[in-house]
Amino acid sequence: MIKHTKTLKVRVRDRHVPLLNRMARSVNFVWNFVNELSQRSIKERGVFLSAFDMHPYTKGAGKELGLHSQTLQCIAGEYVTRRKQFKEVRLNWRKSGGVRRSLGWIPVNTGAAQWKNGQVYHNGHYFKVWDSYGLSQYKFRSGSFNEDARGRWYFNVVVDMEVEPTKGQDRIGIDLGLTDIATCSDGTKLEAGRFYRGLEEKLAIAQRARNKTQVKTIHAKIANRRKDVLHKFSRTLVNRCDEIYVGNVSSLKLVKTTMAKSVLDAGWGQLKTMLDYKCAHAGIVFKEVDEAYTTQTCSSCGSLPESRPKGIAGLGIREWTCSGCGVTHDRDINAARNILAAGHGRLAVGIPIL
Repeated sequence: MIKHTKTLKVRVRDRHVPLLNRMARSVNFVWNFVNELSQRSIKERGVFLSAFDMHPYTKGAGKELGLHSQTLQCIAGEYVTRRKQFKEVRLNWRKSGGVRRSLGWIPVNTGAAQWKNGQVYHNGHYFKVWDSYGLSQYKFRSGSFNEDARGRWYFNVVVDMEVEPTKGQDRIGIDLGLTDIATCSDGTKLEAGRFYRGLEEKLAIAQRARNKTQVKTIHAKIANRRKDVLHKFSRTLVNRCDEIYVGNVSSLKLVKTTMAKSVLDAGWGQLKTMLDYKCAHAGIVFKEVDEAYTTQTCSSCGSLPESRPKGIAGLGIREWTCSGCGVTHDRDINAARNILAAGHGRLAVGIPIL
C-alpha cells in the first residue's frame, strides 16, 4: 500500500449558508486589511511583510469577526504566497457584494476542523454535510469551505489515504485533439461529446431572458458532464497502464483562435491534471512530452515523408500513407505512437554501431 494525501470534497447543507456567508465576509475583511498593510509597508518602509510579520496585526480579531484564530493565520499565509506567485506589490481586493463579488472562501488550518457527532465541527459550529466518503475514518488536515457560482458551499479537506499500487502493465501515448478529445497509441479514443449539445438552446433562452440563476445552473450541468467523462476515462487508463505520456499541447494559446469554443469544451488541461494526480497516487509514470512533428512523422519508419499532412491545410487529412514505407496511418493514432516513443526517449536514427 502507498500512503498519499488526497483532497475530499463534500457539500454543506443549505441551512448553514447564512453563517458561512457571514464568515466569508469577515475573511474578505481580513484579506483586504493585510493587503493594505502590506502595500503601506512596502511604500513607506520598503519592507515586504511575511506571514509571521502580519500575525501581530490580526491577533485577537478572530473573536470579534467570528473566525477561528488559525483562520487569520491561514489568510496571511495565503496572501503572502499569492503575492510572491504574481510578483505584485498589491493584490486585488476581495469584494463581499455587487455583481463582481468574490466567491466565499474560509480557510481551515490543520486540527481546526474535526468530525464530531456525524458532522464537521469548526469554530464552535457544527456543519451538516452530505458525507459520501465516510469522513469519520479520516483524520482531517488543512482544508477550506468554498462557495461555487450557484451559492452552494462545499467543505474541502486534505486527508491521508492508503492506495494500492496499480497492476497495469500497458504503456500509452495520448494525442489530444478536437475531433477526438484524446487518442491513445493502442487505438482507444475519447470522442468529443460536445458537452454543451442539447443545452445550447436553453442557455440562449436563459441568457436573453437575463435569468442568471438558470444560466449558472446550465453552465454547472455542462461542467459536470465534462468532469464525469474525463474522470471515467482517466481512471480507466490509470487502472490498466504502467506508463502514460501525453503531448504538451497548450490550450491557452489555442483559445485565442477561432477554435476557442471547441478547445475550452474539450478540457485538455483538466484531463492532464486528473492524469497527473491519479498517476501519482497509483505510483505510475506520467509525463508531458514535446509533440512537435508527431503528426507528420511516420511512426513506422521514423521519417518525414513528402506525403505527410502539412500545416493548417493538412488539418482535414485524417488518414495518410507514408511514401517511404507504404504504411497507412490514422492521423491521431500515428501522433499518439510518436508521443509514446518520445516518452521512452527512443533514438530517431536507430542504434549507432559501437
